[in-house]
Amino acid sequence: MSTAHVLNPHSFPLRGSHLIEASAGTGKTWTIAALYVRLVLGHGGEGSAPVRPMLPQDVLVMTFTRAATRELSDRIRARLTEAAQVFRGITETDDAFLKQLQSEYVEGEPREQAAYRLALAAQAMDDAAVYTIDAWCQRMLREHAFDSGSLFEEKLVGDEAALRLDAVQDYWRQQLYPMATPLVAQVQRIWRDVPALEKDMRALMSVPLADAAPGTLAQVFGAALAEREAQLAALKQGWVEKADNLLGWIEGQLAHHKSSWDGRKLSYKNCAAWLEVLKAWAQGPEDGKVLQTTMKTGWDRFTPQGLLACRKPGEAPVDLPSESQAYADLLAALQALPDPAKVARLHARTHVLQRMAELKRRSGLFGFADMLQRLDVALADPESGERLAQRLREQFPVALIDEFQDTSPLQFRIFDRIYRTAENRQDAALLLIGDPKQSIYGFRGADIHSYLSARRATAGRHHVLGTNYRSTQAVVDVVNRWFQITPDAFGYRKEGEDPLPFQPVDAKGRSEVFTTREGPVKAMTLVHDDTLRSPRDALSHLSALCAEQIVAWLSDPQARFATPDKGDQPLQPKDIAVLVRTGKEAAAVR
Repeated sequence: MSTAHVLNPHSFPLRGSHLIEASAGTGKTWTIAALYVRLVLGHGGEGSAPVRPMLPQDVLVMTFTRAATRELSDRIRARLTEAAQVFRGITETDDAFLKQLQSEYVEGEPREQAAYRLALAAQAMDDAAVYTIDAWCQRMLREHAFDSGSLFEEKLVGDEAALRLDAVQDYWRQQLYPMATPLVAQVQRIWRDVPALEKDMRALMSVPLADAAPGTLAQVFGAALAEREAQLAALKQGWVEKADNLLGWIEGQLAHHKSSWDGRKLSYKNCAAWLEVLKAWAQGPEDGKVLQTTMKTGWDRFTPQGLLACRKPGEAPVDLPSESQAYADLLAALQALPDPAKVARLHARTHVLQRMAELKRRSGLFGFADMLQRLDVALADPESGERLAQRLREQFPVALIDEFQDTSPLQFRIFDRIYRTAENRQDAALLLIGDPKQSIYGFRGADIHSYLSARRATAGRHHVLGTNYRSTQAVVDVVNRWFQITPDAFGYRKEGEDPLPFQPVDAKGRSEVFTTREGPVKAMTLVHDDTLRSPRDALSHLSALCAEQIVAWLSDPQARFATPDKGDQPLQPKDIAVLVRTGKEAAAVR
């Protein structure tokens, strides 16, 4: 595990590839704007200065929404304007970063030239390379059409729902209409109708999967059904006799060694009933899923682990019959049976995607996902890929990817192919800025494993914004403590290695303390309800507790924020945020 260095915006290296962890409230946007000022100036010592002084069109800044690009662009423009005015002596500043930067440029021509560059960059921000990844891919495909193999006359379609529905309807007609009626009935257990198929395809298309095997749906699905049935028939062989042998062994144990067994877990009556179900299944047409549902708690009772769990504590080991291990092997084999539904879904996904691609080609259309895939394919081309990557590096010697924790594997692969993350190239800079604790875009393909891959590729070049400017000292302390006492905060530690360690931060933010008639309120309070309730009752009860607490605070005349230097501010409804997981929970609290 590499140690993260606290980022110093004044000396941060502006070459090579670096990963910056920026927790909430630690001044991420301020830091991006500060680094942007240095890039424009070409500021830095040996190894930390950019390859050359940059103009806004040279610095690729990537984020995930249009609103974020506008906000980031405005913040950078304001920062450049402020820096230019400070360098020219028009504005006084308490900003230690700008004061230190100004002091390094001698009064007179050097400082005036620096101010000119900053002012020019601020005026050129309308042409700045601040994009969402979709917009950037679209521009690159158009500007590098020959290297990327893109057509010049194509139209971007933002919503592919209509195309997808056409492709799904075509698939349904082509695959199910010629199919034998019994097989159609089997398929309709997976998708009842076209809307169900369209909904499934919409979910599957965002997941990277291999293509299906060649053939029609009838062929591949029928083959999978036949294979499953053949394996199932083989697994059922001999289980009438084995079930009788198991029951005979249990009967003998309970007759001669009853004191060694926990009668609540192992009784002849229950075992006889469960094994009768097993025998009936072995002689009938039912699937393994039916067996598990019917046997209920007896499903894993006859495995070695299940039987030994029925022994009383301290009892001597017992020799189990061979049928016990055979039963465990049976359960494992049932779980590993081929799943015809997966085969059908993969077949449908492959063919619907192919049909959508064909419809797009005919109409001269392409979608957002197509742009990413085309650029990825172009960069992977053995003949022209490196040439395209070199041109993109020359066009954008510096790339800052904001909210990197929400980058998909495909998106990261594109930037990795351009900037060669692990090589730490000194002819360009790739700055990956994010916070794994805030990853929220899993629904559109973002994958924390992309972040982990980038973390490995930038080993030794990890940086952290070390101070929270938004929260109180008490809140920062309790969050740090909460994660530090959790052995594996994010669930990725393996064999002593923690690829995603929690990075504690200092606090230099709000000083107020929330107090009520009972005194200061702790930074974190956990409320446990250990009464067993149905999901509906639990939702009602917990939302009521939440509402009661809010009403109690708002009704308390002494509920206020005590600030040493600004006086007390009464609690207002706008000061309270309620975080929930679903809209249903939000409605219940409201």
